[in-house]
Amino acid sequence: MRTAVDLPKAYRLINHGPTVLVSARHAGRSNVMAAAWVMALDFDPPKVALVLDKATFTRELILASGHFAISVPCAAQARMVTALGSHSGRETDKLADHAVPLLDEPAARSPLVAGCVAWLDGVHIPEPEVEQRHDLFVGRITGAWADARVFDAGRWHFDRAPAALRTLHHVAGGHYLAIGDPVE
Repeated sequence: MRTAVDLPKAYRLINHGPTVLVSARHAGRSNVMAAAWVMALDFDPPKVALVLDKATFTRELILASGHFAISVPCAAQARMVTALGSHSGRETDKLADHAVPLLDEPAARSPLVAGCVAWLDGVHIPEPEVEQRHDLFVGRITGAWADARVFDAGRWHFDRAPAALRTLHHVAGGHYLAIGDPVE
């Protein structure tokens, strides 16, 4: 039930602060890592900011390919998110090791993780000094999709979907909270 999201509204997919999965592909290698420090940066064109430690293999793939994707996982995927955030893919195929399912989205240049509730595909905007000093990356979003069971008409609707589809919010040490109920 994946549906396209208008790019000027793509920021809404991550503006509520979920833990996300950042992925990239280069020279036949793909990797996915968990990240808690990702935020919307602009509306039109939509941009995001991501903190990616120098030691991560995903960062290397983004720098080499110029592309990345963000998948927004849900409560049902908490164990997978912890595993992807706890193991490196540099020496092993982390996606195969953890049986990470991927989506076939022809418009995306980087892997999208299946079972998530939202996805953004992006192009890296090089800022070498900022990346080196602060591990802060900027990207322009070129495609956005969401699971229509929880996101439509430009907003989230967690109140009408199963609790397993609520987004994850990392607290610390592999512990998460799921997004709560709406406040009217």
